[in-house]
Amino acid sequence: MAKKKFYAIAKGVKPGIYTSWPEAEAQVKGFGGAKFKGFPSRAEAEAWIKDPGQPVATRKTNKKSSSKKYTKPKLADDCIEIYTDGGAINNPGPGGYGVVIVVDEKEKELSGGYTHTTNNRMELMACIKGIEALDKTNRPIALFSDSSYVVNGISKGWAKGWRKRNWMKSDGQPAINPDLWEQLLDLTENLTISFHWVKGHAGHPLNERCDQLAVQNARGEDLVKDEGYKPKPG
Repeated sequence: MAKKKFYAIAKGVKPGIYTSWPEAEAQVKGFGGAKFKGFPSRAEAEAWIKDPGQPVATRKTNKKSSSKKYTKPKLADDCIEIYTDGGAINNPGPGGYGVVIVVDEKEKELSGGYTHTTNNRMELMACIKGIEALDKTNRPIALFSDSSYVVNGISKGWAKGWRKRNWMKSDGQPAINPDLWEQLLDLTENLTISFHWVKGHAGHPLNERCDQLAVQNARGEDLVKDEGYKPKPG
């Protein structure tokens, strides 16, 4: 039987002692300056949280973020950059998306939240909202996402294949999220746009900012219904 572990959150969305990592992670993910540490006993966790000046545990993702610099691909001088991220708490659950658009070195942020949705739907929604905000520009666009589901779906032509087969995958199974894929394909059809995968929490400040916006909105109060979300049968 695995030993029970206790996670002390000294600084996060809701500080306290947690007994599962997913629950603890939800309190620190996207929270700037989060302080937390894992302990084998509740007594140790409670002692540390009273004096969190002791060495603080850092998520591996954060460590990589500070030690590894992201290298951006070479882009055209007039290229518009879109950075996106999205996620859902407990997946499915309350979700949010975050977008940062860079045009001529000026940044614009977009974000929103939904009452019940999924990680993948929010990743797609972020791309859709970002592209819609450009209003059919003729300039080249580079979209950066940490979702291989989204990037591969467009770059490798998967989504076009699903649509061609009436939203069926090559294995005969129905494609997921056809409503959002349809929107994304329609939006990109006449654009000069490239999709680029970036590793999440790997040192790119705009990717990190999108993550913060997504988490903040997922935890917000003015959430709207994701009309296209359909729970799995059973």
